[in-house]
Amino acid sequence: MTSLSDSAVAERATGVEEFVYVAVDDPRAQPLFEELSFEYRTRYADRIRADEIEVELHSRYPAELFVRPTGAFVLLLRDGQAIAGGAFMAHEQAGTTEFKRIWTSRHHRRQGLAHRILVELEAEAVRQGYTRVFLGTGPRQPEAIALYQSHGYTLLSAHDFDEAQPPGYLFEKYLEARV
Repeated sequence: MTSLSDSAVAERATGVEEFVYVAVDDPRAQPLFEELSFEYRTRYADRIRADEIEVELHSRYPAELFVRPTGAFVLLLRDGQAIAGGAFMAHEQAGTTEFKRIWTSRHHRRQGLAHRILVELEAEAVRQGYTRVFLGTGPRQPEAIALYQSHGYTLLSAHDFDEAQPPGYLFEKYLEARV
């Protein structure tokens, strides 16, 4: 079944945009992983080794976790090029999904793209029957923290690197089916 958002195409002054659901290893997703690696290396170079970043991005979560019917990997393409994206997978708690890899190209920021990805992921999660989202972000990602707070996510915990708990900001949000 193709949902409306699967084929949603918006005409923009800068080009044609569309959401596409792809596999993690789709070549169009490569910019997402390259730029996330750059972001993590830039923001966490004093705390996380480059090889640990690569494991996090490419090995920690098998690709099959991000496919329907329990997951998804979405890209926002502009004129066929990935400019934003994100994914989700089933969480250990029933009815809960975990959002991962929410990204906006550093060349396309400040255009509301992360907001659009978040809304699309939430809509797809609802279509798949999820009622709750869980997600985490790093303590040095204030843009992500602000995004989640501005979209009604509840902060569950916040820890920096020098605290006894693992670093990161954990959030949750309960989803409502849209009519």
